[in-house]
Amino acid sequence: MKRGIIAVLAAAGVLGSALPGAAIAQAFPTKPIKMVVGFAAGGPTDVIARVMAADMTASMGESVIVENRPGANAIIATEAVAKAPADGYTLLFSSLSLLVNPLLPATKANYDPFRDFTPVSNAAALPMVVVTAADSPIGSMKDLVERAKAKAEALSYGTSGIGGSTHLAGAMLEQMTGAKMINVPFKGNGPALSEVMAGRVSFMFYPVIGIAEQVAAKKLRVLAVGTEKPSPDFPGVPTMAEAGYPGLEATAPWVGVLAPAGTPPAVVARLAEEMRKSLAKPATQARMKQLGAVVIGDTPAEFAAFLKKDQERWARVIKASGVKAE
Repeated sequence: MKRGIIAVLAAAGVLGSALPGAAIAQAFPTKPIKMVVGFAAGGPTDVIARVMAADMTASMGESVIVENRPGANAIIATEAVAKAPADGYTLLFSSLSLLVNPLLPATKANYDPFRDFTPVSNAAALPMVVVTAADSPIGSMKDLVERAKAKAEALSYGTSGIGGSTHLAGAMLEQMTGAKMINVPFKGNGPALSEVMAGRVSFMFYPVIGIAEQVAAKKLRVLAVGTEKPSPDFPGVPTMAEAGYPGLEATAPWVGVLAPAGTPPAVVARLAEEMRKSLAKPATQARMKQLGAVVIGDTPAEFAAFLKKDQERWARVIKASGVKAE
């Protein structure tokens, strides 16, 4: 009899301890949620954040508002969210910069991506393509690397700035091949691409968005695509692996959501579930495809594991290449 009573009480205790988390998840949200983006409006990160925010607003019954706080390679936005209350109402829609900024020598970042944040879900990856001017003498990735090896710093590559995804992709190619090239940093991918099209910069890694239009206009040539399979948008163009450089597809920057450390697990789980709902919608998937994004939508635990692996990869590249903060 005593054993039965103890079992009932123990079960009641378990249920009692589970109820607060479940109750929090059911009650959340009760006010608008702010999703902070560390880049200017109109860019890929911002556009994806707004697509998801609209979906989540509809499904959660409270507004999810995107707030742009650009500057310092997203450090300003990242530090602001790290200091926000851990209640799920202030989120960071982040990218590669989250991990890279603290790794750079002489960094100005005063946050730890693992200590100060709780991963929610990785939304998508933005594969990059290697592009050169349409009339460039560079005919392939092999040709590019051979030219770079033949004479140190004979080739230049455009980047969106020091420590950005396009810079790190170029640094990874240098590390992988032993070639030495000149990094030409610009204030954004757009100005860098203009110089590549003009032939004043040899090539660059560029997010796939909008590139097909430039190829059709005979302003650019794509040497390789950073996807696992050949892209139907660029028939006949090899993947990085097919071109002889497996691993370069890892240069694709990711975009995902994180909450301040200490956010209740039930709230984190609810947010991740709502993100996955958004990413599963046919209309959202069509928009992502239009942007050139590869949908992910993983769990908080899967995203956390990915972040650790991604940071280790970029730490090796930064150390080997000598990339420093601006």
